Amino acid sequence: MKTAGAIILIAGLLMTLYTGFSYVTKEKVVDLGEIQITKDNQHSVNWQPYVGIGVMVIGGALLVIGRKK
Repeated sequence: MKTAGAIILIAGLLMTLYTGFSYVTKEKVVDLGEIQITKDNQHSVNWQPYVGIGVMVIGGALLVIGRKK
């Protein structure tokens, strides 16, 4: 329980520091046999910093509960 709490606490800290990330996917626009045209689509995943703080609170609670037993 302590290990899981520590991992969740660190994940919450990272979520608070980095409030999102982007990734790119390729979409096939035209396919004419040997000729293919693709398009890069950029997607963003964002969250509010208070989500990371909430995850840190949950991780800290798991640490405290794990130490009491």
